[in-house]
Amino acid sequence: MKPILIVDNEEKFCKVIQSSLEIDAFLSDYVLSGERAKEWLKKHETELVITDLRMDGISGMELLHYVKTTYPDIAVIMMTAFASQKTAIEALKEGAFDYLIKPFEMDELILRIRRIFQQKKLQEENRNLKSQAGKPVFYKKIIGRSESMIHMYQLIQKAATSDSTVLILGESGTGKELVAETIHANSPHQNEQFMAINCAAVPENLLESELFGYEKGAFTGANQRKMGKFEVAREGTIFLDEIGDMSLSLQAKLLRVLQKKEIIRLGGHEQIQVNTRIIAATHRQLEKMVEGGQFRQDLYYRLNVFPISIPPLRERKEDIPELINHFMKSHHVIGIDREALNLLMQYDWPGNVRELENVIERAAIMADSLITPQDIPDFTNVKQIDSYSYKIPEDNFNLDQFEKYLIQQALHKAKGNKTRAAEILGITRRRLYSMMKSLKL
Repeated sequence: MKPILIVDNEEKFCKVIQSSLEIDAFLSDYVLSGERAKEWLKKHETELVITDLRMDGISGMELLHYVKTTYPDIAVIMMTAFASQKTAIEALKEGAFDYLIKPFEMDELILRIRRIFQQKKLQEENRNLKSQAGKPVFYKKIIGRSESMIHMYQLIQKAATSDSTVLILGESGTGKELVAETIHANSPHQNEQFMAINCAAVPENLLESELFGYEKGAFTGANQRKMGKFEVAREGTIFLDEIGDMSLSLQAKLLRVLQKKEIIRLGGHEQIQVNTRIIAATHRQLEKMVEGGQFRQDLYYRLNVFPISIPPLRERKEDIPELINHFMKSHHVIGIDREALNLLMQYDWPGNVRELENVIERAAIMADSLITPQDIPDFTNVKQIDSYSYKIPEDNFNLDQFEKYLIQQALHKAKGNKTRAAEILGITRRRLYSMMKSLKL
């Protein structure tokens, strides 16, 4: 690991930061001026510089400009006791990754350092993936660089080169239709029709005619023949959203399309050949629906040829800053302040990316130039504990044993990752280590 460079006129403060970094297993070194920082950088390699803004001699802004000009891959965090919105924006425009206002908690600094190294790791993985494949793994319209999203991109890439039926699984608001559109746009069918229909939003009698079309006189009001979506997109892709809400009778007709590649219009007898690629999606657990007789088992096996799961936003919170930046582009705001971002990072987003987009749109309307906590709905401040019920027994209750049990459960859920376990418990990594030590874990 390359050492982190700390730059500040106050040696005592440099040593405080260095000690905190050592606790979290980060190597570091420090110098007491911008001039010495330049000399240090000529002799050593680093990925991160943490520098004060106001220093004797070369200022932090001058050092920032030097680093980003001479060593563009080195990230810079600015520290200052005299921050204003103007100076913060100026530092970010000059290329600073982040800034901290003195005095600050060392845990906050550690959090931002980890974010930098995580982003660098993802960028390196992206470069490796691009060198291994003929085209980029990331897709323009889908936002996220987390590990779970990278895995999903790889599945999208494989699905796009195949004609197999795809089943997209994910909670409401995760972007299932966007994934379907991306598969189609990168497939051999990309120049053909992409047609989407929400099976839950259309009544059963209308859904059948929408999908398969109808002949003149098939029912009252059918004054002329109409082609259905399968026929219109016969060489393209049809996206069946919320397939779990389709009736059993329609499921049987859909199975015929998958098995024989043919449809029959409502009220007709002619067998019409189609070569439509089917992508289905649902937020429901189809396996349980099959067990309960609500979904045909044979159709489930036909649809589940190539499943793709979209991770919920609460499981990829590291993507939230990038998503926020994406949503802010269409609104006249400079950005979002650190406190507001922290609030959004703490919320679990039951409505997923769609909910985040709506919150940012509202916040952008409320904000003057920079989104602040006052522009964010109060619900993001509320800890969601209503669904939990802790009952303390009348006797023989041991708080230490209970804490030990919760920590063990969090570690198990996080597969031994202490940083993730601390996030699950809602505490800092430092506090988790302290608790584990006192409980002899």
